[in-house]
Amino acid sequence: MDRKMANRKLIRLSQIKSKIGAENLEETDWVTFGVIVRKVTPQSSNNGRTFSIWRLNDLRDLNQCVSLFLFGDVHKEHWKTDQGTV
Repeated sequence: MDRKMANRKLIRLSQIKSKIGAENLEETDWVTFGVIVRKVTPQSSNNGRTFSIWRLNDLRDLNQCVSLFLFGDVHKEHWKTDQGTV
């Protein structure tokens, strides 16, 4: 993990909203970690493509969640991932 995190900045999910306004994250090599705290049953978009929605949290502030929408190959590969997975 130390090798993977070398020269990267950790930004907690609960901090992303405040960091977006204060820092130019496009110029920073940053990572975040989250736990799937809620999964919505896969849905179909207007064009008939199936997608998933996950609610992620860093377990530091349970009121600050990030919604992650999974489409295409990402949805196909990961839609069965269990709630509670990091």
